[in-house]
Amino acid sequence: MSNVIITGGEKVLPEQVELALRDHPEILDVAVAGRPDPDWGQRVVAWVVPRRPATPPTLASLRRLAKDALPPYCAPKEMVLVDGLPKTAAGKTRRAQLDA
Repeated sequence: MSNVIITGGEKVLPEQVELALRDHPEILDVAVAGRPDPDWGQRVVAWVVPRRPATPPTLASLRRLAKDALPPYCAPKEMVLVDGLPKTAAGKTRRAQLDA
C-alpha cells in the first residue's frame, strides 16, 4: 500500500503532514492518510489523539498549522478524533487499519 495521497492531482506525503501537525500543542499523536473523495480523488484526513479529550483541537487549527509549513493542498480536509492509533511493534502507524 502506497503512503502517497493523490489529491486534486497533487502528491501529499503523510509523514510531512504529520510532522507539521505534531507541533500543535493540543495533539498527543497524529496519523495522516487518504480517503476516497469524489471530487479530488483522495482527501487528506488526520486521525488525532488529543492531549486533552475534553478540549480537542479544531480542524481549522490543524489546517492553519499545515498551511504554514506546507502547500495548501496538504492541509487535512477532515479530522477524526481517536483514543489511540494502531501501531506496529516498532512503533510505526498501521495506516491500513485507520478506518477499521
